[in-house]
Amino acid sequence: MKEKLMMNEFWLRPPIFRKNSAKLWRSYLKKNKTMTSLLLFLFLLLLSLLSFAGCFDLAKYTSHSYKKVAAPTIQPQVLEFPLDCAAWNKSNTCPRNYPTSYKPLNPNYNSTCPEYFRWIHEDLKPWKETGITREMLDKAKRHAHFRLIILDGKIYVEKYNTKKFIQTRHLYTMYGIVQLLRWYPGKLPNLEIMFDTDDRPVVRSKDYRQPNSGPPPLFRYCSDWHSLDIVFPDWSFWGWAETNIRPWRSVIKDMKEGNKRRKWKDRVPFAYWKGNPHVSPIRKDLMKCNVTDKNNFDTLLYVQDWVDQSKKGFKESDLANQCTHRYKIYVEGWAWSVSEKYILACDSPTLYVRPRYHDFFMRGMIPQHHYWPIRDNDKCRSLKFAVQWGNNHTHQAEAIGKAGSNFIHEDMKMEYVFDYIFHLLNEYAKLLKFEPKVAADAVEICSESLACTSDGIWRKFMEEALEKSPSYTNPCTLPPPYEPQQLKSFVEHKIKATQQVEAWEDEYWRNLNKQQI
Repeated sequence: MKEKLMMNEFWLRPPIFRKNSAKLWRSYLKKNKTMTSLLLFLFLLLLSLLSFAGCFDLAKYTSHSYKKVAAPTIQPQVLEFPLDCAAWNKSNTCPRNYPTSYKPLNPNYNSTCPEYFRWIHEDLKPWKETGITREMLDKAKRHAHFRLIILDGKIYVEKYNTKKFIQTRHLYTMYGIVQLLRWYPGKLPNLEIMFDTDDRPVVRSKDYRQPNSGPPPLFRYCSDWHSLDIVFPDWSFWGWAETNIRPWRSVIKDMKEGNKRRKWKDRVPFAYWKGNPHVSPIRKDLMKCNVTDKNNFDTLLYVQDWVDQSKKGFKESDLANQCTHRYKIYVEGWAWSVSEKYILACDSPTLYVRPRYHDFFMRGMIPQHHYWPIRDNDKCRSLKFAVQWGNNHTHQAEAIGKAGSNFIHEDMKMEYVFDYIFHLLNEYAKLLKFEPKVAADAVEICSESLACTSDGIWRKFMEEALEKSPSYTNPCTLPPPYEPQQLKSFVEHKIKATQQVEAWEDEYWRNLNKQQI
């Protein structure tokens, strides 16, 4: 039962195995000293030639900085296309001055997408054999807030008023897809999707176990092991105006600077969390772990009152100023929480309370490497041990914090967020068994129709998140699906890593109890 619960959690990548050939190589070197010198000379010569040619960057592997010497190239003139609100206000129609195609600067350059992109194949697997029919799509309507159509390079939206919208999630999600169209003009296929902007998944796999049961394809921000909802990057990548959180490009830049203000070893040696505890029982339970006169679980937990913060101009909720503690706690809210990526970006080990839900990127992260797993049924003692372990193993703890943060800053940069959506929509479109069409009540949307009709901070964030010109690189290359054995190895690796932490934790408390007797 315990391992089954863990399997429900660990939808992450498999371990990377390395062949241990060091001993054989050292034995060979001792026996062949002359050959060793010759090989070393040839290796250094080849390395120098590659570095000079710009094919190999020595700076990545040494403490010295090398400047690449590359043949001069003529940089294309980047034309920018800002918002044209004057045209929109005049005709209430989307401007047609934006490029409908783009030319990559280096069409021969191809990078492979991060490992977590492989989950695109898993998320779409329920429709791999049958494809997606219009009947399946229409079944998703009862859960959806809107239908989004891409047809011949234009985007249309049909809103459904049967469900109440949560703040402006739907608008910023639409805006994000519009920006993808500006980033890769002419590259998106014709398609129709249904989108639900609520928190929890609703397409239960147990309801669609028959071969021809036809589950409805429904996009949302998170899912879980028991659901078939298709995960999609959340709205806050283009800004969350209601909480004053800027678009992702700006946020990670600010947080990178914030991380420099205080070295990890100089940060407060406790676990920190700040949020709304009233949205779920698991968060209310977390608050019991706070420091009191009787108990000290090495945690500092604070209630975030967003209404009060809005009155104060959000002066106390700047994300870049919250990387001041050695450890940051992540705990889910009503479902998965937007706070996840901001917590992981702090260069501090994330103490990750066992989740039920997953978003699109978390499945690429590994316990003990990117984060530290925390029990959900014994949080206080689990958090206490994590902080004690980290303060007694500072090099390892700091490395975990840095690895998690690097993942967010590098594998989750905005270019990859766009690439993830690009590949997700392209793979989805391949499954459609019908010709997309514009619904009768659908209207065309564009940057102007969304931003120019907004006011205040909502418009400010849309202007900040605007892609003013197309990309000059191709999308990264989507890696292939996991083989069944790879998934099995992945689950086993995750389970073992977590069980090892729990074994250390159990031993810590047994020893402590013995000392108190």
